[in-house]
Formats: sequence, C-alpha cells, structure tokens
Amino acid sequence: MCSSARRLHASLRRDEPPTRDATTGEIRIPLALYDLDEHRGDVPLVMSRAEAEALFARLRLELITAPEPRRPEPVR
Repeated sequence: MCSSARRLHASLRRDEPPTRDATTGEIRIPLALYDLDEHRGDVPLVMSRAEAEALFARLRLELITAPEPRRPEPVR
C-alpha cells in the first residue's frame, strides 16, 4: 500500500504511564496506533535508558525554545 494513501500516527495511551524495567533500565511508553482517527492497535515504544534520556533532553529543549502560542486578541 502506498504510504500517501494512509495517514498513520501514534498517540500516548490514556491513563497508562510509562514504566521502567528495574533490571535493564528500559523505558516502555504505551502507544495507541491510528489510521487517521481509527484505532488500529496498541504497542509499547521501548527505549534504552540512554535513548530515553536523549529524547527527554530534546523534548525539553524544544519546549523551552518553542514560541508561546498566540492568543487571540479580544474583540472590541
């Protein structure tokens, strides 16, 4: 199937927090897979501790340097 014909994406699963394996240090993030708005299944994103730390650092940088969302001006 052509990739342009499908719009697949993943979202965090509600009410299911990430977990850490105490032995390996792996981080598991529960994801829900969608084709547009149709739920297609669930899968964990599994990362090593180093991968999770790198992602956390990048997300933090993006959140800190992201411009504030524009708020609509009040109607006069």
